[in-house]
Amino acid sequence: MTDSNDAGMDAVQRRLMFEDELRFSRLLFYFFKEPIFKRCILVDENDRVVGHDTKYNCHLMEKIEAENLLHRAFSVFLFNSKYELLLQQRSKTKVTFPLVWTNTCCSHPLYRESELIEENVLGVRNAAQRKLLDELGVVAEDVPVNEFTPLGRMLYKAPSDGKWGEHELDYLLFIVRDVKLQPNPDEVADIKYVSREELKELVKKADAGDEAVKISPWFRLVVDNFLMKWWDHVEKGTLIEAADMKTIHKL
Repeated sequence: MTDSNDAGMDAVQRRLMFEDELRFSRLLFYFFKEPIFKRCILVDENDRVVGHDTKYNCHLMEKIEAENLLHRAFSVFLFNSKYELLLQQRSKTKVTFPLVWTNTCCSHPLYRESELIEENVLGVRNAAQRKLLDELGVVAEDVPVNEFTPLGRMLYKAPSDGKWGEHELDYLLFIVRDVKLQPNPDEVADIKYVSREELKELVKKADAGDEAVKISPWFRLVVDNFLMKWWDHVEKGTLIEAADMKTIHKL
């Protein structure tokens, strides 16, 4: 029986939430060559893998609070050759934080062999490449996995409404590339490149209560704690000097 609180969920977002459960019972390990189809990676606060669960459960605040479910995630910050940052406005059909402005791409590596690779953060990089295609139509050739620079990790919790929310250990990936964009309207409502000054103005509008400008909590944490100093390294071509993958920032 469908939870009555899910009745208003958009059909596409419902599919994204439930397709792992629907298919898992039918798909065999030997066919997909991966342990579980489309499940989020559960980790502890030290980023050690402790299991897996559905996207649905990982974003259900009741589960997050009762079981302390924490899943691995990533946030991509893509800059063009003018060192402008690409932002996206999340689709109105998103279950968590619809119509908020955020960084280029935000999602989860899946509990599958190619996205569990720890060495050189390759699993997360593979996931980022996959989701840039899914959400923004960016082809793999435009964003080679070795071009992503992992700068850090942060752990945060953010309720979206009474039912849904986020509890993520988030990898922050930076990349400077000129790319062709074809946003997926099921995922993205709008996109724009912004300079530093334009981003500061956007934040001011959000702080002033402008209903047309809402910013995702994870993006705001990065803006407030890291982004401006890292932007210096983007412009200087010294991103690797800013990287600190040993620390997990608990924000």
